[in-house]
Amino acid sequence: MSTGSPRQLWLLPALLITVIATALGALVARSVYADQPQSPAAIQPSPSSSPPVPRAEQPGSAEVKGTTDAVAHPLYVTVDKLLQQYFNAINAKDYAAWSTTVTAARRKIQVEDDWRRDYKSTRDGSIVVYRIETDAGGDTARVLLHFTSTQDPADAPPELPVDCIDWNVVWPFAMDHGEWRLANGATSAFPQTAACPN
Repeated sequence: MSTGSPRQLWLLPALLITVIATALGALVARSVYADQPQSPAAIQPSPSSSPPVPRAEQPGSAEVKGTTDAVAHPLYVTVDKLLQQYFNAINAKDYAAWSTTVTAARRKIQVEDDWRRDYKSTRDGSIVVYRIETDAGGDTARVLLHFTSTQDPADAPPELPVDCIDWNVVWPFAMDHGEWRLANGATSAFPQTAACPN
């Protein structure tokens, strides 16, 4: 009885090695690409399941909420508390409280006089954290969130001078003296904004 040609005998091991190499290559590629930072434009929020806030009631509740994906992240409790303090300070026009939520570098860039001018008529609400991504070193993170602001049109961004704005932003967070704080960074420089629907 024939046991097969030499070519047939090495075909099976060669095929197995090829399959294993392909699988390992896919795993390595997935790992490499998963670690690559995404641009703000590439990180899009999914639509909120909450009913829209009537125009007359904008900006909506000032309570920070999170999607299922965001709440599952180990950093969510810290981010939720920090953002709640951040938005409460803006709504209360309390610079001292706001300054405890941001890094020292950010406080130097946005001193009290500038902060009061920028936020003098601002109210923020409808705040939803969609996703949290921690970077490889573990001491920086990016948070994708949505919120709505109301303000005097004169205090709105020059490119969108309206009294109600929906914001989709990616904000950087960083460790500052052992505590998580909102930081400055390229991600925060490119918010996606739109006038609130009437």
